[in-house]
Formats: sequence, C-alpha cells, structure tokens
Amino acid sequence: MSSYNPPLDDINFCVRHLAGIEDTLAFASFDGIETDDLAQILDEAGKFARDVIAPTNMPGDVQGISLGEGKVSVPDEIADVHRQYVENGWPSVAGDPEYDGMGLPAAVSYAAAEMTMSANLAYSLLPMLTGDAVEAMQAHSTQALRDKYLAKLVTGEWSGTMLLTEPQAGSDLGVLSTRAERDGEQFRLYGTKIYITWGDHELSDNIIHMVLARIDGAPDGVRGISMFLVPKFVVGDDGEPGERNDIYATSVEHKLGIHASPTCVMTLGDNDGAIGYLVGEENRGLAAMFTMMNHARLSVGLQGLAVSERALQLAGAYAGDRVQGRAPGQERGAAIVHHPDVRRMLMLMRAQVESMRALAYSTTALIDASEHADDDKARTAADQRLSLLTPVVKGWCTEVALEVTSLGVQVHGGMGFVEETGAAQHYRDARILPIYEGTNGIQAADFTGRKVLGDEGRELRALVAELRGIRAEIDDALDLVEQGLEWLLGNATTDPVAAGTASFNLLMLAGTVLGGAFLARAAVIAGAEGSGVDAGFAAAKQATATFYCAHILPRAHGYLAAMTADPAVTMAISAEGFSG
Repeated sequence: MSSYNPPLDDINFCVRHLAGIEDTLAFASFDGIETDDLAQILDEAGKFARDVIAPTNMPGDVQGISLGEGKVSVPDEIADVHRQYVENGWPSVAGDPEYDGMGLPAAVSYAAAEMTMSANLAYSLLPMLTGDAVEAMQAHSTQALRDKYLAKLVTGEWSGTMLLTEPQAGSDLGVLSTRAERDGEQFRLYGTKIYITWGDHELSDNIIHMVLARIDGAPDGVRGISMFLVPKFVVGDDGEPGERNDIYATSVEHKLGIHASPTCVMTLGDNDGAIGYLVGEENRGLAAMFTMMNHARLSVGLQGLAVSERALQLAGAYAGDRVQGRAPGQERGAAIVHHPDVRRMLMLMRAQVESMRALAYSTTALIDASEHADDDKARTAADQRLSLLTPVVKGWCTEVALEVTSLGVQVHGGMGFVEETGAAQHYRDARILPIYEGTNGIQAADFTGRKVLGDEGRELRALVAELRGIRAEIDDALDLVEQGLEWLLGNATTDPVAAGTASFNLLMLAGTVLGGAFLARAAVIAGAEGSGVDAGFAAAKQATATFYCAHILPRAHGYLAAMTADPAVTMAISAEGFSG
C-alpha cells in the first residue's frame, strides 16, 4: 500500500515566495494573522492528510460505492475521514468569519487542499464542491439564504454540489430542459441531471444542490437559465433539516477511477416537485455558475498537481527499492534509480510536479488580491490576471498529470500494471481531470477566445513581459508565446476554424512556457543571498529548473508549429470518414 508524505518544504516555499503570503497578509482583511501561524496550520493539514486521509485511498478505491434501497453508500473509512475532517475544522479554513469560517488567505486554503487531494483524490471532491457552492452563494444569493445555509456549508456540517449536466445538455447548456415552476416565493423543479459528483450520500446532515433550470416562460438558450438552491432536506425556520425534498439519486455510475466518489444520476420532481430557491437574478444563472466553475477549475488543476505528487512519491520509493541489472558506475544488483533512463522518467515527473506547483500557487495569490487588495485598481488587475491563468492551470496541469501518472506506472514496469502497487490507481484517477469541470477543449477555447482574443492579447503580453530576464532559455520560449499570439491575432479573428484548431496547442504552449518560467523564478529566489532557504533545497530547485529547460521547454517549439499549421490539414477528412 502506498504512503504519502506531504512535501511541506516545497509547499511552504511556494506559499511564501511565489504566492507572496507576506504581501497578502498586509491586506486589511488579514490583520492579525502571522506567517508562522500559517506554516503551523499547513503542518497540521499535512499530518492529517498523511495519517488520517491517505490510508483510505486504496481501500476506498477497492470497495467503491453502491446504491441500494434509495441509499448511496460510500466506504466506511471515507465516512470516518469526513467526520474527523469536519470536527477538526478543515472545511472552514478560507471561510468568511461571519459564517464561522477562519478567514485565512486562499493561498493557504489551496495549499491545504493540495495535501487532501494527494491523500485521497476521490474524497477531496466532497469538500471541494462544498466550497464551490459557498462561493456561488456568497456572490449571488440573498442575505436570507446566506443566513440560513452558509454557516453549515462553511463548517462542513452540510455539503454542497452543482447540478448542471443533463443527458442532452453537456457543454451546451442552452438546451437544458430541467424546468422550474413558481410556487409562491419558492419554485418546484422537474428534470434529470447526470454526472453529479457526491450527488447523494449520508456523510452530511443535509446536501445543498446548486441547480441550473429554466423557469417556465423563460427565453430559449442560455439567456433563459436560472440557478436554484435545492436542499436534500427542506430546512425549517429553525435552521434544521426537515422533510425529505423531491430529489433523489436514481442510479450511480461505474467509473474508470475515483471509485470512492459517488457519481449520481439525480432525478428532481418525480412526485410533487423539488422545492428550490432562486439564487441571483432570474435568467442570470450562468453568472452564478461561472463563479462556481472558476473556483472548481482552479481546484481541478490543483488535483492534477496533487495526484502527480502522489505518483512521483510512489515511483521514487519503488525505484529506490527495486534491484535490477547493472547501472553505470554500479555493481550488478543496483537499484533501478541508478539507471539513467529511470532517472530521466523520475526527473520528468519531478520537474513537472514542481512547475505545476509554481504556476498554481502563483495563481492562487491572485484570488486573495482580487478580493482583498486595498484599492480597486489592484483588485481589478489581479482579477484580470486570474481570469487569464485559470484555464491554463486547469487545462495544462491536468494534461501533464496524465503524463506524470503514466510515467509512474512505467517506472514500476510490470508491477505498475498490477493494482496492488497503487500506481495504476493514480493513472486511472487522473484520467477524469481533463474532462470534468469543463473539458480541456473548452478550457482551450476559453483561453483562446475569451481571455486572449477578448482583449487582443494585452494581458498575455503583460505577463510575458513580466517574466523576461529570469534565464535565457525562458526568454527564448517566451518569444514563442508571442509568436503564437501574433499568429492568432492575424488569423483566428477572421477564421473560426483556425481558432478552433489552434486553441489546444496554444493552451499547451502557454502552460509549458509559463510553468517553466515560474519554476525558473522559484530557482532564482531559492538561490538568492538572504533567501533563508536551505542550501540543499536551493541546489535541488536549480537542478530541477535546469532539467525542465533542457528536456521539457523544447516542447514549446512543437506546440507553436502545430498551432500555426494550416487548419485545412485538421479538417481534410470528412465527418463521415470517422463514422466507420
């Protein structure tokens, strides 16, 4: 069974030096919070992830979930983990103190979340989605709804979900058919939602579903979508769960990975209609949805980092123990970690894990600045940069996770294909990450269309300019990003096919270069005089950045060549040619 050791040295380094936590704590919202306090909190989060959550990862995968007699059952170990997670206050780390939260910076919350995700990816979805529901309610719900529901969501006593997808309405939400009928000050909802993560379970006293539906008489398409709060148990005036609402899990999916996480088909209104309450304005549900989705997309990018870290640790431990063959400079019977090709794979894994962490943590700092900076200009600037980087974190980190977890299997050789090592589970679990919370094709389209073309490349150009001067290889790679940007502005604005065929490669180009740039920046900071960083840590960070520049950064040339290729090459075979 694989173990997990929280990489606290790198996490604390990234929080302090890349997320700039001391600058964040200077905001008035965080008055009285000390850097040392945050380090202690992360240390405790690491211990909890290592000692309590991580041992449940493989047993939960083996046992899985089930649906019987209208009840969704999850592994017993997961139920105990969640009870302890809530009792120890971990759901409330970044929560608003007005609703019993700790009010700590987002950068710290995401760092703690990384360790939870590494320990058990399937379980981590439960607190993640609850946080998404909290974000939507804080931004869009009425004060009355916040007062009634938020505190128990913030503390984790209740959990949250989002119900978006329908059998005929996946990414195209404009054709969703779940409907809402007015019933006084509330609504009654009717419809079916699919792929609902943690849609039903008995770990929480109540489940608060955030549901997209169309009010009877609303306009067609996305202009007629509203968001509703639909509780599993209707909450009375005393704030306590009462009668069962008309929303049920009618089946569960049997999946490639994340077996300990129930993925449900949810049916609303088979009887009298599921009671729901409007969140935000009528026909403006997409605004609330995007608040949830942006939070979720950053979290899924972090999941890519987290499962990759777990795979790296497992592969490194195996390579140190597995004796096979003769390595250069070693006697026969050397551990495979001494073989150059195995070392190549381990370095590929390590360099990409550390580049993902550097990019992700630099991005989480922008959340705090966008919400808590002391002037409007600074908040707006942070929000624009956050908007640009969110699809990169989600898209690039999850694509990289597929490579890293695959390499983890490869390092194990034949034993990697055997479930008992745990390497296969990480590979299986990682496969969902480029799909849910908006496929990476959607992330690429969002990055290319809304974020880059939307402002004619100004924010991307500004970021590229800020990252210059770190090291020569990074500057050369940033040139490639600018070349891709100029091609996009010259070709894709008038040709939607060109934009479509170029978008994924542009996303990967940006992620590869930006990840390398933030990793190289980390190496410079670690090696600077007076940094206070351990010399061994600084030397390893420099070696990792150098490897990244030599072995991974050259991929940027391929991404640029692919994105600028003639779009006609992609579209040359007719649609019928793929139908068999």
